[in-house]
Amino acid sequence: MGGAQMGFIFSRLKPEHLPIGKGWAVESITLGTHSGTHMDAPWHFAPIQDKEIGEKKAMTIDEFPLEWGIGPLIVLDCTDYEEGYIMKPEDIDKKLEDINHNLKEGDILCVHTNAPKHYGTKEYINHGVGVGKEATLHIIRQGVHVVGIDAWSWDAPFTLTAKKWKKSIREKKPDTSIIWEGHFAGIELGYFQMEKMMNLDKVPPVGATIYCFPVKIARASAGWVRAVASVLD
Repeated sequence: MGGAQMGFIFSRLKPEHLPIGKGWAVESITLGTHSGTHMDAPWHFAPIQDKEIGEKKAMTIDEFPLEWGIGPLIVLDCTDYEEGYIMKPEDIDKKLEDINHNLKEGDILCVHTNAPKHYGTKEYINHGVGVGKEATLHIIRQGVHVVGIDAWSWDAPFTLTAKKWKKSIREKKPDTSIIWEGHFAGIELGYFQMEKMMNLDKVPPVGATIYCFPVKIARASAGWVRAVASVLD
């Protein structure tokens, strides 16, 4: 492919004109913005944000403030919860108490689940916990702008939530509050979230610094991110 591309630039170029008869290596990809480790912008949740403090247009990923991409990494080990458990504000407080930490402005809080054990399999999407609406707002109200999780979604696995939804429909009491509740918290207070993270079990719960800058895609709801943590010896 590289040799053929070079031939468009350099007329009559033949393989024998090139070292070892080959041109440059190049790739073309087609990839959704929510594939792999990525960061969601408030625009992914709804076209508006911050109803709680003053409604405005939701931010897109290219509007991500660079200073929010570096900060103290706080990891909550939630592997003791059953699959699909919906975390509440008191759960966040208990996990923070366990690591003797009080959230502060600029902390980047990440949730470690059992989902990575299934990464690379069809079951990955069905594992992990969910951070409920009130728990999410509880985090954001303490000055956190960026969160993350090593499961497929910040919310509970869709397969498990769908079962609860069907049950509420059968009982003729549709429970709309369970639908995408962690994400929809962004309507009340805008925030950015990383999903499909890895290796959160390899960093301490406090003490590391995380660097997480999303790819700047114009007016997009998300961007791929290479999240890197540095740990002092």
